[in-house]
Order: sequence, then structure tokens, then C-alpha cells
Amino acid sequence: MSRKAKVFYQNRFAGVISETDEGYLFRYEKEYLQTENAEPVSLTLQLRKEPYQSKTIFPFFDGLIPEGWLLNIAEDVWKLNPRDRMGLLLTCCKDCIGAVSIIPIKEGSDE
Repeated sequence: MSRKAKVFYQNRFAGVISETDEGYLFRYEKEYLQTENAEPVSLTLQLRKEPYQSKTIFPFFDGLIPEGWLLNIAEDVWKLNPRDRMGLLLTCCKDCIGAVSIIPIKEGSDE
């Protein structure tokens, strides 16, 4: 099972984060990279054509997930497992504070 989400930076489609059986992948969108004033979504994920790969969720994306009482509310309301970091990212980070937002890609979609 692979779960994916579009990553927006300042309301511009910047790339896609994916969870696969091997771990996590983040790739910048080709069009975003070609934009004159493109900025990295994080200092730890600098602009490049090659995808970033990791066995664990990237610390930047993990940092977007709420903590404390807000995480407790999210877990209770949406019945989420606190160890399912990708599930939490997909559910809780559509409208984050800051420049980045995460929009889930529906399974079976061509995106």
C-alpha cells in the first residue's frame, strides 16, 4: 500500500511525499523546480531533481504533525494511531501554520 500527498509551498504545488513498503520518498515537481523564484520547502530538503528517500518519515514533515493536547484531539476525533506518522500527516496537515500544506492524493488517482 502506498500513500501519497501533494506538498504545497506558499500555495504552489511543490512536490509529492509518498509512503511505500521501503520507506518514504519526497520529490519536487519538475515545473516547480523550473519556477524562477522556487524555494525549498525546508532547509533539509534543498531543491533538486533527484528524489529524497528515507526509511523513516522526514523530520521536516514529522515536525508539521501536531503535538500534545492537539494531537490527542486529532487521535480521538479521527481514531488515528499516534505511531502512524503518515496517517497523521495526511489527516492533520491540510492547513498548517506556516508556508507548507499537505493534500492527500486519493488511492487510484493518476497524480
